[in-house]
Amino acid sequence: MKFRPCIDLHQGVVKQIVGGTLKDGDDAPTTNFAATHPASWFAELYRKDGLTGGHIIQLGAGNEEAACEALAAWPDGMQVGGGITSDNARTWLDRGASSIIVTSHVFHDGRIDEERLSRLVRTVGKERLVLDLSCRRSDEGYRIVTDRWQKWTDEVITLPLLDRLADSCHEFLIHGVDVEGMVSGIEEPLVELLGQWGRLPLTYAGGIRAISDIDKIHTLGKGAIDFTVGSALDIFGGTSLAYDEITRRYHG
Repeated sequence: MKFRPCIDLHQGVVKQIVGGTLKDGDDAPTTNFAATHPASWFAELYRKDGLTGGHIIQLGAGNEEAACEALAAWPDGMQVGGGITSDNARTWLDRGASSIIVTSHVFHDGRIDEERLSRLVRTVGKERLVLDLSCRRSDEGYRIVTDRWQKWTDEVITLPLLDRLADSCHEFLIHGVDVEGMVSGIEEPLVELLGQWGRLPLTYAGGIRAISDIDKIHTLGKGAIDFTVGSALDIFGGTSLAYDEITRRYHG
C-alpha cells in the first residue's frame, strides 16, 4: 500500500472541493481549499519526493494550461484525467502524462461504451489507461457516476464488473464521491469490496481524515489498495495529516 498524491484543478487553480457539490452552471462548489501556489509547485514537490502514480484531475473546463504545467514539472510522473477522449488521449501522453484517466468517455449514456473503450485501448494501449470508477451510494450498491460526478450510470461496482474491465486497463482509480472532501471517514463497505479483488492496482480516494482511516484501508484492502489524501492533508490546508509524515510512512 502506498500514498498516491493528487492535484485537483478547478478553474485553473489547485483546489480541494466537496465532491457532491460540483455542478454545471454558475453555482460554485463548496471549496475547502484554494491554493496560492500553481499546479506546477505541487508537481515539483511530488517529483522531489519521488512520488509516482499520482493523478491530476481537471474538474471542468479552464484547467488545461495548469495541467500542462504540472505535467511539464513532473514528466512521466503523474496521470491525468478530465475531459479525455480517444481523440485527445495521445496528446496528453505527449504532454508528459504517464497514463490517462477516463470515466465519462467510457461510461457513456449510463452504460459502458465498448466501442469507445476499445478505441482508447487501440489508441494508447491498456498499459497507459486508468479507468476512474468514481461512485456514489445507492440501493443497488456503489453506482458509477460521470460528468464531474453529477450523472448516475446504470453500472454498479462489483467483482464481475472489475473482471470485465481489467483486460482494458492497467489500473483503477476509485473516488467515494459521497465522502469526497468531507474529511468524515472512508467508505468502508466500498474498500472492503475492493479488497476482495486484487487483480490490478487500485487507488482509493475519499474521506480520509486520520492515520486510523489509512489503517482501515490497509486492513480492509489486505494491503493491496493504494490511497489518496486530499482535504485532511496540510499542504491542502488540512490540520490532521502531515504531508511529510504520509510521504515518509507510505512512500511504497
